[in-house]
Amino acid sequence: MFCKKATIMIQARTESKRLPNKVLAKIENKPMIWHVLNRVKRINSIHQIALITTRSKKDKILLKIAEDNEVIGFVGDKNDVLNRHYQCALEIDADPIIRITSDCPLIDPRLVEKMIKFYKDNKFDFVSNAIRPTYPDGLDVEIFSFELLKKIHKIAKTERDREHVTTYVHRNIDKFNVFNYENNQNLSHMRWTVDRDEDLKFVRKIYSKMRPKTVFFMNDILKILRNDPKILETNKGINRNEGHLKSTYLK
Repeated sequence: MFCKKATIMIQARTESKRLPNKVLAKIENKPMIWHVLNRVKRINSIHQIALITTRSKKDKILLKIAEDNEVIGFVGDKNDVLNRHYQCALEIDADPIIRITSDCPLIDPRLVEKMIKFYKDNKFDFVSNAIRPTYPDGLDVEIFSFELLKKIHKIAKTERDREHVTTYVHRNIDKFNVFNYENNQNLSHMRWTVDRDEDLKFVRKIYSKMRPKTVFFMNDILKILRNDPKILETNKGINRNEGHLKSTYLK
């Protein structure tokens, strides 16, 4: 049951080694992070949205974007992202947490809605579509209770576990009641996230094809790619989850 406030948490910062300031990169004349916020606002089963960033002066612009878009802006530790999530959840009474990253400007609100309903109707500690991925990279969603967040915040000790929030869960699957939310077709080879310039070009092509719509869904994108498969060549050959190396979490 949702006894507190179902909360979308989007972690974001302007620093990025591969693609600096990518969250501010323009897609259809709007910053990429605007598109992420615009999409998750379409999810009806949530109570609040939090954009959680760092105390760095460079990230103050993200707090302004949060304010302009009428979502919660929260600052926390730059490297201990697990603590950043925990402190934010504690402050805003978040439960459950629906975790999405800021490099997913094609996140599908309908998919997130379905996953929230599944979480609500069942009794899992952790529901994710990225444990054994079947959705395109860039549609990743993780849903978990505040109690789980509190638990891993207490027991996770390594730098890797603290930096990537749910790494401890992925590395210790047998210790938790988890569910891998699967697509009816394995599309995990598709790359819809933004970590490199090639990814940004891909996403811009998708948005230009959907113009003037700024919110569309997985099936709409698949239709575009069926009609114009050459678009897939734009960012072909980049490993899934290259930025976070999630594949190394799984045993």
